[in-house]
Amino acid sequence: MNTTALLGALLPVVPLAAALVGLLLPFARRRVAIGLGVAGAAGALALAVALLVTLVDPVEASTTWIRFGGLTVTLGVRLDGAAALVAVAVAAVALAVQVYSTGYLERGPHDDVDVDRRYPPYAAQISLFTAAMLLVVVSGDLILLLVGWEVMGICSYLLIAHDRRLSEAPAAAVKAFLVTRVGDVGFLLGIALLGVSAGSFRIADVLAHDHSIATRTAAGLLLLAGVAGKSAQFPLHTWLPDAMAGPTPISALIHAATMVAAGVYAVTRLWPLFAATPTVLAVLGVMASVSLLLGALAATAQDDIKRVLAWSTVSQIGYMTGALAVGSPPAALFHLLTHAAFKALLFLAVGAVIHAVGTASMSRMGGLRHSMPVTFWCMVIGLGALAGVPPLSGFWSKEGVLAAAEDALLGGGPAPAWVGWLVFLTGLVGVAITAWYATRLLLRTFLGAARDPLATPHDPPGVLRWPVLLLAVPAALLGLAGFSPWFAGRLLSTAAGELGAPRLVHVGPLMVLPLALLLLGAALAWAGWRRDTAADPAAALGPLRPVFARAFRLDDVQHALVVRPTTALGRATRAVDERVVDGAVTGTGRGARALGGGLGALHRAALPRAAAALLAGVLLIGLATALIGATS
Repeated sequence: MNTTALLGALLPVVPLAAALVGLLLPFARRRVAIGLGVAGAAGALALAVALLVTLVDPVEASTTWIRFGGLTVTLGVRLDGAAALVAVAVAAVALAVQVYSTGYLERGPHDDVDVDRRYPPYAAQISLFTAAMLLVVVSGDLILLLVGWEVMGICSYLLIAHDRRLSEAPAAAVKAFLVTRVGDVGFLLGIALLGVSAGSFRIADVLAHDHSIATRTAAGLLLLAGVAGKSAQFPLHTWLPDAMAGPTPISALIHAATMVAAGVYAVTRLWPLFAATPTVLAVLGVMASVSLLLGALAATAQDDIKRVLAWSTVSQIGYMTGALAVGSPPAALFHLLTHAAFKALLFLAVGAVIHAVGTASMSRMGGLRHSMPVTFWCMVIGLGALAGVPPLSGFWSKEGVLAAAEDALLGGGPAPAWVGWLVFLTGLVGVAITAWYATRLLLRTFLGAARDPLATPHDPPGVLRWPVLLLAVPAALLGLAGFSPWFAGRLLSTAAGELGAPRLVHVGPLMVLPLALLLLGAALAWAGWRRDTAADPAAALGPLRPVFARAFRLDDVQHALVVRPTTALGRATRAVDERVVDGAVTGTGRGARALGGGLGALHRAALPRAAAALLAGVLLIGLATALIGATS
């Protein structure tokens, strides 16, 4: 194994080691847990940067792990420029979250005593989460990738439910776990289908094998189920907003670097299979477009500031999956990287606001610009990047997605032209809606008059402030890296070969339309706020506001069609088990006991009655014998 392959192999091992040691710590060893968590994330970041710098050509190294039947499972890495860049993003966000958490979970907004005595397992679970995502990033075998994929699901459950004082946290954790498990069943079956077809689970072997059209289509659709679950895409998106019950740093980790990014990245790893199956890309395009608009519209009507960002993630992941659907994995990965930067920035900045104000409700905020100037300007950068304000990072990556969709609608991609039209039009509409709700969030939170006279907000202390400030740099400037041939070359050329679009940044007349829609959306939100700064611009939505706030009640539909029937079936099964199965067993026992009791009562009879019974029995036997003898 050469040095580059060794760096890739060590990437998940370092945070995994920190996690395993951290899980053994007693609750009282908070400082040790902090050191382990930060050291694990920092070590992973150092390895990822070293890998990015030293990697010249794609590298693959593996060794046989298990053979069963005609199938082979390997332990190995598959490294390329895209993997190195994503690994840097994952490790950087994980390090920011570990550092930020040391201050965020130390004290509550209005508490004078330590409120989180379960910090050691929390920090260890973040390290395990990071290791699992890095395993997905560098894995050269589908089974190894699946291990990281599933460990992320377990970690998300544990971390969302971390604060047990919140009644909604356990339910949100269970929901996230179960909804993503539904998609993971499809993901597992898709991997099994590809592995059996190729005779190996090694990604290189799977991609090199000549699968039948039916196998590619079935496997691709099954894999998309897992992508929809992990990346919170329609129709398995409902878990993500509820997951906001978890600690805010965990929201940043899930939305920016792990979980939701895993589905997009998994498609790029197996891109040649998807590129050869237009039917699967068409399904992906529809899923992306629905998610893009659904998330954006739902974000317009939320009062909880974290839920605004949660629904925006559903929408922004829709841009990434839309780029994949029109045949441009580089555009998807570019937006994945910029989204990681500005979404981590937004969640950590919002965490500072919640920490200072003591609430996540925007209706109780306002006027924070002067009391929290550092947080305000960081939010301006993050929301500007989210909306696509030039020259911030989100503008360039979102422009790349729209340019790829334009090429596809002209027949330049592997998907049908109508998929290009669908992604292009929904992407443009999404630009205007995103600008509207981003402007609304900024106005409602930081401008106008304070709506909570009891709050005394202030910028966070250094341990919370510095991660936010450092994340503001890539959120503002990472998009400009798309002009660099070095950066673009690492996203465009991978171990799977050329991934599609010849360039990352597109400069041309196409920019005018999204910029006009951006200005339109922001102006509408501003105009509504200027008419009445005490009112919510979302009031302009009228009767649509409750519909958007409940995300078209799809969660209720899911509850009615899936949860209630499943619960009713469980109750019926329990009733049958208790009344029929257990009833039969209990009834048999009771009958045997009654019979035994009756026989026991006879045996306990007095001597005259016993003698009479014995004589009667002898007479009956004798009579029966005589009758039988007479008939024969």
